Amino acid sequence: MNKFAIAIHGGAGTILRSNMTPEKEKTYKDALWKALTEGEGILEKGGTAIDAVEAAVCSLEDCHLFNAGKGSVFNAKGEHEMDASIMEGNKRNAGAVAAVRGIKNPIRLARKVMEKSEHVFLVGDGAEEFAKLHDTPFVDQEYFFDEFRYKQWQKIKGSDNFQLDHSDKENKEQKFGTVGAVALDLDGNLAAATSTGGMTNKKFGRIGDSSIIGAGTYADNRTCAISCTGSGEYFIRGVVAYDVHCLMELKGYPLQKAADEVIMKRLLEINGDGGLIAVDALGNIALPFNTEGMYRAYISGTGEKAVEIYAKG
Repeated sequence: MNKFAIAIHGGAGTILRSNMTPEKEKTYKDALWKALTEGEGILEKGGTAIDAVEAAVCSLEDCHLFNAGKGSVFNAKGEHEMDASIMEGNKRNAGAVAAVRGIKNPIRLARKVMEKSEHVFLVGDGAEEFAKLHDTPFVDQEYFFDEFRYKQWQKIKGSDNFQLDHSDKENKEQKFGTVGAVALDLDGNLAAATSTGGMTNKKFGRIGDSSIIGAGTYADNRTCAISCTGSGEYFIRGVVAYDVHCLMELKGYPLQKAADEVIMKRLLEINGDGGLIAVDALGNIALPFNTEGMYRAYISGTGEKAVEIYAKG
């Protein structure tokens, strides 16, 4: 056995084979594999789960294919407001940021909130002020510009509409989505991290589940580590990440059963769509989603490896 495990995701939603060329599919799989192996490299050398999930998410944030970091969508003002959170399962320390602008890697800032402040959650201008005090890299707005994302925004600019990547069924040139990572290290510690650019044309400082501990991210060494992706409002209402943990802790459910119960039943009962990635204290991996696909990759505690996009069967 590896005695360590890691899983990552790059968003869930309407991901159809008919919309995917072999070249595009390879591009996505290569990006997922790169992020996965960066996390794996840390774990196999005895590094911590928190270092592994941070590194994996940074890799995805640096890739324009996903709605996080460099690939973040435009809000109603033509800006890029990003959310992220990170949590470790030993002492259950956590850090989160929301509505931050100009931060190259929001997940790094979330970790600094966890380790260098007495707080869990910082937002907007305050989070950016904290970032400057702690030498967090900023980049110009041009860094985030992507022609596809810009055209995506132009279609609904000036309206009251907003759009999640995974809900655009007509666009054959889609990009996805919220990114995340979960890991178990050789010392038996779990960690989870999630990062997103949110919704295209979002207004009023809208924040989804990705930066909310218990909704989009959770880790507890007694049970599991979780990172979610999908329609954030529903994940918040369902307290999805924490719900999986609770089913394991209080009802004794194994990881797969708990994750399936939440994503395939409880989330659907409130009309929520999306998925999650999870790893438990034994190195088992679960990756349920109730959509057509989810960009995902994993290395389980038994050494099984895979990079997948579509629903099986």
